[in-house]
Amino acid sequence: MAEQEKVIGSKVRKSKKRSVPAGQVHIRSTFNNTIISVTDKNGGVLVASSAGANGFRGSKKGTAYAAQIAAEKALESARENFGFGSADVFVKGVGLGRDSAVRAVAATGVVINSITDNTAMPHGGVRPKGERKP
Repeated sequence: MAEQEKVIGSKVRKSKKRSVPAGQVHIRSTFNNTIISVTDKNGGVLVASSAGANGFRGSKKGTAYAAQIAAEKALESARENFGFGSADVFVKGVGLGRDSAVRAVAATGVVINSITDNTAMPHGGVRPKGERKP
């Protein structure tokens, strides 16, 4: 995103480029896809990318390589447009792209402050079906 221009009457004013030096990286890894969202400290999404958005189709979207490419693209865009430098990483899901996406975030030069696993864990299971009524 280049600097945006706002037209007010006949004058053109350039808005300041937003700077977000620190934020969060959310990695949602399923068996079918991996989605990476780069957010500010409040959770407002700055950049999002996924394996599917980077040209991978079908079963290739769920691979570790696709997750790596998606993470690299997202972090590259965040660094270029917002000056993104350090992040807390939140990982959710059990797909193949979990580890490779975190490694790709580290490889882009972003300082990782913490890595948190937010994968949902079942406790107690679903309610069993009742007996059939006559």
